[in-house]
Amino acid sequence: MASPGSTRRPAATVWLMAADSHARAEGPDGFPPLSARSVVASTLLGVDPPRLPVQVLVRCGELFGISQGATRTAISRMLRSGELASEPEAGAYRLGGRLLERQRRQQEARVVASGDWDGRWWHAVVVGPARAAAERAALRAAMATLHVAELREGVWLRPDNLRADRHPASGSVVAEQCTVFRSEPELDPATLAASLWDLEGWASRAESYRERLEASVGALVEGDQEAIAPGFVLSAAVLRHLLVDPLLPPALLPCDWPGDALRRTYDGYDDAFKTAWADWFRRQLSTS
Repeated sequence: MASPGSTRRPAATVWLMAADSHARAEGPDGFPPLSARSVVASTLLGVDPPRLPVQVLVRCGELFGISQGATRTAISRMLRSGELASEPEAGAYRLGGRLLERQRRQQEARVVASGDWDGRWWHAVVVGPARAAAERAALRAAMATLHVAELREGVWLRPDNLRADRHPASGSVVAEQCTVFRSEPELDPATLAASLWDLEGWASRAESYRERLEASVGALVEGDQEAIAPGFVLSAAVLRHLLVDPLLPPALLPCDWPGDALRRTYDGYDDAFKTAWADWFRRQLSTS
């Protein structure tokens, strides 16, 4: 754990938990307000190592108007679910279980992972007897992690331009329930891709986020502490959006695809956010 004078800088790769069962309706800025669980998880996802004193986690909650009691309740629930682990001697908590995998995914989302493409598609078809609801849900989650789209019930595909070993746990789920092969559809590949993913919708939102990043970075550069909370939420929203980038080969993307531009803009924004967040973060450690 960092000492009060530490210069450790949080990675600032915060992420609004998309599957948070405690998420509320959207606020006036268009983003869902952060729940106590989201703040705790996102704060720990943004530091390396992902471990902080409970006092700092409580103050992070207060930054978003969340009471100490609500934050401590969220921590207790996350301990029971295995999302956090306790370090009683240090009075600290660290990430555990599935949140560590989510941390890796959000870090990967900032880097374009598309590789060479020879025109073939990765194709998975569900086989075997009827599956339980939990198995179907696990497969759907695995396919989302692997950026695979559903053509129809039980038939999944995407261009074969990503490494097969990117997410071993998700790959294992697919292998247990599906037969996988590679093929070249007769349909025009760009037309097929556009039917599987809402490319126009993703691009439109990416442009909107890029404009908001550019409009917000000035306050962070100036060290405005009031910009930290909205900056946290905006950063989370952008990372969540990058997580659902279909990562298609350039040949299948519109010529003005904004993925690279959004990532470059976010990198600059993230540098400014890290500096402002680290200043606030050190103040919390110095009084914890």
